[in-house]
Amino acid sequence: MLNIIQAAGWPIWPLIACSVLGLALVIERFLSLKTAKIAPAKLLDEAIMVSRNGLPGAEVVNQLEQNSLLGEVLASGFRAMQGNPRLSEDDLRAFVESAGRQAAAKLQRYLGALATIASAAPLLGLLGTVIGMIEIFGSQGADGGLVPGGGNPAQLAHGISIALYNTAFGLIVAIPALIFWRYFRARVDAYLLQFELSAEALVRHLLGLRRSA
Repeated sequence: MLNIIQAAGWPIWPLIACSVLGLALVIERFLSLKTAKIAPAKLLDEAIMVSRNGLPGAEVVNQLEQNSLLGEVLASGFRAMQGNPRLSEDDLRAFVESAGRQAAAKLQRYLGALATIASAAPLLGLLGTVIGMIEIFGSQGADGGLVPGGGNPAQLAHGISIALYNTAFGLIVAIPALIFWRYFRARVDAYLLQFELSAEALVRHLLGLRRSA
């Protein structure tokens, strides 16, 4: 592997940096987007259950908020109603939607960087290819002819290796980055849909509590 890096020349170092950063982002997103941290399966049912006879106390709301990202969204609805029991439906929805937007920003964290790596890696590989081609032509004699025995064969081989290694390494970095970006993007979209449905259910529940009070 070290021989390949040495043969590829300096253009491969930005690709190595991208691969290390991309791997770190993938690991971080895998750990951060676990269902238990984002949206536990029965959290909405539990939140509705503890508030079936009225708004829960501050301690319960704090526990809900600390439970997960979905818990933060649900807790915002309870806090809004606790702060103003006569809050209008539009204002209540605005509070919950604001919390949902903050949660969405946390879910989408670093996905832009991963997408940038997926887009930039092939271009960096292409840059290495161009540099390798420049070295190939620069290794030729004054006549510039790519003929057997013309120019420096060692320099010619080195230029070809730079071109091919960088092209391949750029694709090796870009393809997994693109796959993981699409995977995380789909996962985030699924969570956002769950947030939206859960928030709507909570709003209807809170409005029902106020009407029955």
